[in-house]
Amino acid sequence: MKFINYLEKIMGVDVYALSSFLIFFLFFLGVALWVWKADKKTMQQISQIPLEDDANF
Repeated sequence: MKFINYLEKIMGVDVYALSSFLIFFLFFLGVALWVWKADKKTMQQISQIPLEDDANF
C-alpha cells in the first residue's frame, strides 16, 4: 500500500510512534499497579457494578 510512503515523508514520525507507545505502556503499568495494590473488597464491589439493578439510576 502507499500509506507507508506517506509516513516516510513526514519528518519526526518516529517520535509520534515512540511517544504513543510510552503513553500506552505507562497507562497499562499504572492500571496494573492500581489493581495489584487495591483493596480486595473494593475490587469485589467494582466487579459487581455491571450486575447491579438500574432501578435507582
